[in-house]
Amino acid sequence: MIRKARIIRCNTDKTIAICVDLETWAVISEYIKRDDKHKKKFNYIVECILLRLRNTDVYDKEEINKKCKGVTAMKFFKGQSNDRIYCKEQTLEDKTFVVVTAELFEKKKTQGVKQKTKNIIEKVASYEYEIIK
Repeated sequence: MIRKARIIRCNTDKTIAICVDLETWAVISEYIKRDDKHKKKFNYIVECILLRLRNTDVYDKEEINKKCKGVTAMKFFKGQSNDRIYCKEQTLEDKTFVVVTAELFEKKKTQGVKQKTKNIIEKVASYEYEIIK
């Protein structure tokens, strides 16, 4: 099933876009707007992505097996609550690279990948998106 996502931010040359999954955005938005600390962290991660800055402490691939290609995680507060927003990366026909915020996972407790985390990552990997501009 194809899900819908909306672009919320682009880089200056419109080659990279951050999108939101319309089905899960309410929950993710509530999390981001929780307080200034969450807003600042989200904005920092988004800026890193849009500027093509590689910082694996805040954004990295979560390709735990062959089924999970294109899944990444925005990492909030490592060493504290260790929350994640799992994302799906894809390239559109016009060559725009998009990152879609797909699922929120709060309080990741282990360094490894437990079954619950694996299920979320595999679910995100199965998502296909129609991007609404």
